[in-house]
Amino acid sequence: VSDCIKAFTETFSFCVAHHRSSNSSNTSAAELSTSNLTAPPTLCSGVCKMMFVFVSDLDQTVRIFLYCLLFMLSVLGNVLIITVLLRNKRLRTVTNTFLLSLAVSDLMLCLFCIPFTLISNLLEDFIFGSAVCKAVPYFMGISVSVSTFSLVAISLERYSAICKPLKSRVWQTKSHAFKVITATWLFSFTVMLPYPIYGNLVPFTRINDNNSTGNMCRLLWPNDITQQSWYIFQLLLLSLIPGIVMMTAYGLISCELYNGIQFEMSQRKQSSTTNSVSISKYEDGDGCYRQNLKRNRTIELQRLSNTRTVKINRIRSNSSTANLMAKKRVIRMLIVIVVMFFICWTPILCANAWRAFDKVSAGRILSGTAISFIHLLSYTSACVNPIIYCFMNKRFRMAFLATFTCGTKKQAHIREIEEEAGTTGSSTSRCTNVSVSAPC
Repeated sequence: VSDCIKAFTETFSFCVAHHRSSNSSNTSAAELSTSNLTAPPTLCSGVCKMMFVFVSDLDQTVRIFLYCLLFMLSVLGNVLIITVLLRNKRLRTVTNTFLLSLAVSDLMLCLFCIPFTLISNLLEDFIFGSAVCKAVPYFMGISVSVSTFSLVAISLERYSAICKPLKSRVWQTKSHAFKVITATWLFSFTVMLPYPIYGNLVPFTRINDNNSTGNMCRLLWPNDITQQSWYIFQLLLLSLIPGIVMMTAYGLISCELYNGIQFEMSQRKQSSTTNSVSISKYEDGDGCYRQNLKRNRTIELQRLSNTRTVKINRIRSNSSTANLMAKKRVIRMLIVIVVMFFICWTPILCANAWRAFDKVSAGRILSGTAISFIHLLSYTSACVNPIIYCFMNKRFRMAFLATFTCGTKKQAHIREIEEEAGTTGSSTSRCTNVSVSAPC
């Protein structure tokens, strides 16, 4: 068995070297002959061909499965978000207005980009014509731009609501949110115009397929300077600058929430200490029973007052505990937001910039499976955003159940939404001592 495994490994290694040497113009016959592999070339025509067909079929199967799974999850998640936000009036807040725009852009990315990218990669030919070649990258650019600016707008809105609540009340309205969203879409439609302008079909000849002709959808730039400037501009506009803004905003929010948590914990300790001292003062007594009636009544009133204070403080303590848990969930969610933003979009933007400056090495490394999975990673943001922003939120889950149920169950879920909003919907700011809406 070990000899068979060793022979199979050596044969497969030789096939890989032979396949690379036959497809690379930089590899000479002398380099191939000096290798340690001694498998005969005739073997490669049979066994190696079967191996590469098997690996290629496995790679295609994995890609098809992942793309289809991603497509279904993205469409289902974003359609559910749009439906719940439109049908549930209790969720029509400023933050959720931006989330609605984000869901629409993610849905557009799923419908207009994922199917065409998958089919063209599998066929190694763009069969949809020149109009679709111009439209697909254009809609993808619009979706990425709208999603990015929506994330930035949400981070700034949350920063204003939590860190500067008094100033944010002036402009933090749904009408102002609609204006920002409209400006975001118009700017995205305008700034992504180079895609339909320079997008064209480029014919090529397949060497290993009877010299048949296929088409590639490519951006034909007038010169290298224009291409390099465009991708550097994209990298700055869609990754670096938004990333800095979001990290700064969420960092300040996290500091404010952390300080608020520390402040509430210190207040609870002070309150519990004060209550225990005030109650023990009247329970211990001084051993003197000959007191007048007025003094006894005063002590009884003070005891009743202290008892009520303890009950009120217990209620406040329970509410404060719920607020603390809500704030901790917000901090965790904010960290996930920033990390997933960079994971999903930075690779494709960096790959495009690399390809603009070094076509040879980038084309050799970022080809086939590599670029396909980089595209897949960028499309993952379309299904990750619904999970992060909505399905991690208890109010949205209850609103989802209330939207798709009926009768007494629907009324019960609506009451749960109102109770959840009353419990975790506001918190006290440490510095301003005003009620602040908790982010969705």
